[in-house]
Amino acid sequence: MNDVARLAGVSIKTVSRVVNDEPAVHPETAARVLAAIEQLRFRRNAGASNLRRGSATGTLGLIVEDVGNPFFSGLTRAVERVAVGFGKQVLTGSSDLDPDRERELALEFCARRVDGMLVVPAGSRHAYLEPELRAGTPIVFADRPPGDLTADTVLVDNAAGAAAAVAHLAAHGHRRIAFIGDSPEIYTARERLRGFREGCVSAGVGQDARLIALREPSARGVADTVHGMLTGPDAATAVVAGNNRITVHLLRALAHSEHRPALVGFDDVELADLLDPPVSVIAHDVGVLGRTAAELLFARLQGDQSPPRKVVLPVHLVARGSGEVAPA
Repeated sequence: MNDVARLAGVSIKTVSRVVNDEPAVHPETAARVLAAIEQLRFRRNAGASNLRRGSATGTLGLIVEDVGNPFFSGLTRAVERVAVGFGKQVLTGSSDLDPDRERELALEFCARRVDGMLVVPAGSRHAYLEPELRAGTPIVFADRPPGDLTADTVLVDNAAGAAAAVAHLAAHGHRRIAFIGDSPEIYTARERLRGFREGCVSAGVGQDARLIALREPSARGVADTVHGMLTGPDAATAVVAGNNRITVHLLRALAHSEHRPALVGFDDVELADLLDPPVSVIAHDVGVLGRTAAELLFARLQGDQSPPRKVVLPVHLVARGSGEVAPA
């Protein structure tokens, strides 16, 4: 609001009157204030005002990619558990990996005066949230970093996990290792591919462009991709699956195959330990991810004014059998 007042050449009280549609503001003055608001992308944050008056709304906003995905439902439950401990409720929305939908949800939550917000980014442009941060609404990003905005972020060590998967497969004799990842627009997919490449270099394993695929995962798409990678004279003998959905699609595609490749998935999947062979994974605790992000948000709500933090959580290999299959 100070920035709007300076740009428009008026007092903060005048800006407040225009924002609240109060009378007694000259039309030309109001026009200058509205023009400054538009230029600075200022939005009135009633939630922040309530916090200053000691009357928070008792709600948090949470934006994930898809609440139906077990990974994000697990994250949501972890956030809810922390929120309940602080006497707050969580409003949740799915962005469907659509940046416009993410922005729509975020601004709607702010308009509903949430006390704070947690976001799993769908895109790479988040400067639209700068006015909300300046107005006092704390925002924490989880699983992926924000773009063009400095804010608290909680990630997992994606690159190290993918590199560990390659090292594990190479230690069991594999030299033709494939990687199937999610859409390259997604930060985690890019980081896991980076780790895969670094792991290949460290293990002395060659990289064949035909054995690397990044695309939005679907059952048919993954099945076609893996079929192409597992046929021909230079077929892959092992696969690193870039996330839980890809692992599930791979298992379905290979369900009736006589010779299955070795497999290491990124993210654990339900019943992975009961399959034959059980599925080896690069695991991390999504509950810890959600809890850490929520606790960081509540620290801000309780007055923490330290510089924005970046927290990177570790991952670990769970060897169950599928990653230990020797080359055919």
